[in-house]
Amino acid sequence: MLTTSGMLQDKVVVVTGAGNGIGRAIALAMAAQGAAVVVNDIGTGLTGDGLDDAPGQRVVQEIQAAGGRAVASKDSVAEASSAERIVQTAVDHFGRIDCVVNNAGILRDRIFHNMSVADWEAVMQVHLHGAFYMSRAAARHFKEQQSGALVHMTSTSGLIGNMGQANYAAAKLGIVALSKSIALDMERFNVRSNCISPFAWSRMTGSVPTDTPEKAARVEKLKQMTPEKIAPVAVYLASDAAKDVNAQVFAVRNNEIFLMSQPRPLRSVHRGEGWTPETVAEHAMPALRSSFVGVDRSSDVFTWDPV
Repeated sequence: MLTTSGMLQDKVVVVTGAGNGIGRAIALAMAAQGAAVVVNDIGTGLTGDGLDDAPGQRVVQEIQAAGGRAVASKDSVAEASSAERIVQTAVDHFGRIDCVVNNAGILRDRIFHNMSVADWEAVMQVHLHGAFYMSRAAARHFKEQQSGALVHMTSTSGLIGNMGQANYAAAKLGIVALSKSIALDMERFNVRSNCISPFAWSRMTGSVPTDTPEKAARVEKLKQMTPEKIAPVAVYLASDAAKDVNAQVFAVRNNEIFLMSQPRPLRSVHRGEGWTPETVAEHAMPALRSSFVGVDRSSDVFTWDPV
């Protein structure tokens, strides 16, 4: 039900990819905390193909049935002009824009040597370009009103690594850099930009293979991590309570919230006379090797069961 004095009372929020899964859960939670919500979803399948005209409208109806305010948008984030229309929908219907949640995404997983240019470009266009287009469209309004929040969905596929996802991983790690740059450039206007790396069972993770008993067991554990577990952090980051939280990357895994590291120097070696290829091999690499980062997948790092 709608909270009449929630953390987002009188705020206006755009949530992209909000017709299903994590986006839907975030849109409902934003509305429950008092926000007016633009529910953006073009209604395509997991790969960006196919069409279902109704998912965004169904979420709008859920919000309205609970006493909230919402409007549907079917424009694509993957084009600059349509991203502008999504943000303008918020302004036209609710008079302002206070937060954009960049959640829209597709998957086209391929082992790297089989990945086509089309697979690469489609995923980049929705995830990385879409986050840029949406953030840029909102930035002018944020600057004028001297406030605003951006919440971007990243992934441990980019932060750590996963097989068969070069396109997705590159886009998702690019979003972290985009978010940090926005935070640096827009902080002077009281605009914040943060990332969430969500662990949740949704259409995006529904393609995880279950061809061995071990993989099937892991999928059953993943199903405990519902999209609703992600929404509270997104609501918080959109709210004034997070006014001092900027340029951070959080991961949410069932009932756990992590602050993720960002690249910083780990160790150094110095040679006053400079380096040759031979001394790099003989001195630098042996000295640095104990701090090398492994060729890890996300599941190699998050090895424990969700709690």
